[in-house]
Amino acid sequence: MNRIDNDLLSVQEARILVENAREAQKILASFPQEKLDKIVGRMAEAVHKYAKELAIMSQEETGFGKWQDKFVKNVFASEFLYKKIRDMKVVGIIREDKENKTMDIGVPVGVIAALPPSTNPASTTIYKALIAIKSGNAIVFSPHPKAKKTIAKVLDILIRAAEESGLPNGAIGYLRTLAVDGTVALMNHKDTSLILITGVPKMVRAAYTSGKPTIYGGPGNGPAFIERSADIKKAVADIILSRTFDNGIVSASEQSIVAEDCIADEVRQELRKNGAYFMSGQESVQLSKFFSRPDDSLNPGIVGKSALELARLSGLCVPEDTLVLISEQKYVSSTNPYSREKLCPVLAFYVEKDWMNACEKCIELLINEGKGHTLVIHSKNESVIREFALKKPVSRVLVNTPASLGGIGATTNLFPALTLGSGAAGGGFTSDNVTPMNLINIRKVGYSVRKLEDITNGVQAEEVAETSGTRCSTNQRSIESTNDLKELLEKLLEQLK
Repeated sequence: MNRIDNDLLSVQEARILVENAREAQKILASFPQEKLDKIVGRMAEAVHKYAKELAIMSQEETGFGKWQDKFVKNVFASEFLYKKIRDMKVVGIIREDKENKTMDIGVPVGVIAALPPSTNPASTTIYKALIAIKSGNAIVFSPHPKAKKTIAKVLDILIRAAEESGLPNGAIGYLRTLAVDGTVALMNHKDTSLILITGVPKMVRAAYTSGKPTIYGGPGNGPAFIERSADIKKAVADIILSRTFDNGIVSASEQSIVAEDCIADEVRQELRKNGAYFMSGQESVQLSKFFSRPDDSLNPGIVGKSALELARLSGLCVPEDTLVLISEQKYVSSTNPYSREKLCPVLAFYVEKDWMNACEKCIELLINEGKGHTLVIHSKNESVIREFALKKPVSRVLVNTPASLGGIGATTNLFPALTLGSGAAGGGFTSDNVTPMNLINIRKVGYSVRKLEDITNGVQAEEVAETSGTRCSTNQRSIESTNDLKELLEKLLEQLK
């Protein structure tokens, strides 16, 4: 089959999938929350049984990360997430204020086009499918080409369990003939209501061009600031744990460390104790040559590789217990690969004289890339923490926690999510950890509580008061003007004498 035939088939398949999803969603929209919850429960239970198998399959197919950590994410996306959303009221009457006589009604948006990433293919697909059905929406996936077998396996499990529980046929679907044209057709279809993209930057422009609302979980470039009051041992342990989790491919993960000068040596020492290798200037340049492809996009050959694999790839000689590679840097620029997102266990290391300068460095890094995403601060000084929270151009400020786990809501009480919105700053329309509530419209209901006369009578009373006040004021000004004129005449008469 030639490429043109493949493109045409993919476009045709996308159209059919969306049309089927539209019809299925009409039925789905009539389901009460209890019926949706039963289906979602069966989906979560079914896919949880395959969590380990899917983790191994994902790692083998993509070559990214560690299956053990992907297993954790698959459990997180099925069991942990399900427990969080199980009792959520998302469709139908979701809030009622009897005192003020208002109601909120959750209404599904319709058909969602979903693009999961190759870095977290199983867990993100599970998560998107569960929150879509929980909120009464149909969802059609365009699998990432590098993870198409894993994503197809996940969806086959979910579809079978869901349809056995009463989900209308076609409410969950996916493209089997993969092509860019098919994905674009999926997003542009007149019956597609919302686009949900995680970690597929090449398709973002096409999503925005479609004119459809787009929720985008974009690249992160989160700095980790270690302030002088921090528990340095814990801070370093958290950063190493986070940066090595699934070999650094979670978008919320730390990309650089910013330390105050007065504790920098202690931080370096603790990092070395925990398996960090500080590269020389020459070694940093040597490794950086592998970061990008000629078109300046990230080289997939380094994504999700361990520190030892990266060292071997670039010809560096490092100790066998090395977990993270660190490059000391001074400046931030768009041409410096250490100032950008690195989907592997590599960190930049910056030293600043105080927290105010560190604050500016963090802002520089975020503006360079990852604006709107995530930042982590390690500190016991609440006023400094609050200053960071108030001023940073991010959607998540994480405090004293591993960023890759805190950002997705595993070690924090943020909503458990694998699509982390970057808000307007990052090119999306929500800054939330995306929940089922982001996939509905809210219909407002308001009962009559006052008459027009109640408002107009009040306005008329105010006008009367203002008019009276104006008259008094005018009379006062008239008296004052007369007195001024009298004084002026008296002065003139004095001069004439």
